[in-house]
Amino acid sequence: MNDAVDEDTAPDRGRPGGRQPVVSVVVPAHNEEAVVANGLRRLLAGTSPGEFDVVVVANACSDRTAEVARQAGVRVIETPVPGKAGALRLGDETCRTFPRVYLDADVELDAESVRALVAAAGRPGVLACAPVPAWDLAGVGWFTRRMHKVHDQLIAPFRALAGVGVYVLTEQGHARVFPLPDVISDDGWVHGAFAPHERAVVSEARSLVRPARTVSAHLNRRVRVRLGNRQLAELGRSAAEGRLRLSSLAALVAGRKVSPLDAGCYLTVLLMDRTLTRMRASRGSGIQWGTDTGSRSPAGG
Repeated sequence: MNDAVDEDTAPDRGRPGGRQPVVSVVVPAHNEEAVVANGLRRLLAGTSPGEFDVVVVANACSDRTAEVARQAGVRVIETPVPGKAGALRLGDETCRTFPRVYLDADVELDAESVRALVAAAGRPGVLACAPVPAWDLAGVGWFTRRMHKVHDQLIAPFRALAGVGVYVLTEQGHARVFPLPDVISDDGWVHGAFAPHERAVVSEARSLVRPARTVSAHLNRRVRVRLGNRQLAELGRSAAEGRLRLSSLAALVAGRKVSPLDAGCYLTVLLMDRTLTRMRASRGSGIQWGTDTGSRSPAGG
């Protein structure tokens, strides 16, 4: 249950004006002052007034996330209760149309991609869809960049609705997954709710995703992924990521999709990841869940 919710209900570009919106967009945000403005600017560029119904849910923020979002002209809900799943539920309750887009605050999605996703959601049998990720590698060092190249190609066959920062639900699909439980991996939960023929990856749509900039940030992110996957397994959902095998890596090298140096970088980080996992397990260390700051960058003008 969310306490002391404060909703900005003034009419604006991100909610219905004189027309029925074609889509609702929910953006959960925890201390995302540095990135939320650019994301909203890109989302709303080229839209008509009221075309998109956008709500940003600023949860437990100690920065100017809510203020910056209001300046973009969208609805804003503030709550002192932390948690992405709760923020998604809270924003979802205020939406008034389908399909619905659930967009991470640090991921950018343009209006044309949203329209392509809406069109895909209207196809017979499709209950959920997602874009193809485009990776923003600015500021990523050569070692981490090579590691990301391999990791992305290994998980791509399993990804679908998970790991791209965006998923879209039709009304029927929404009924299957909402109200969303308090899970770490909301996209993993959503992905697992649908059979392969019920979900679509929309090649005409692109989400701009900022991966971890450093090896350390990537390892921290992997801790959260493992925790989220473990939680999904306890709830009877398999991880969207699937089981990554060294034979798959060998096939990438043999097919010249990655170089031996790329593979070496990936294996080095994988070894570090597994070593840290064993060390934490032997110490019985708890794993903390929180905002990932390893991919954030200052807001642009």
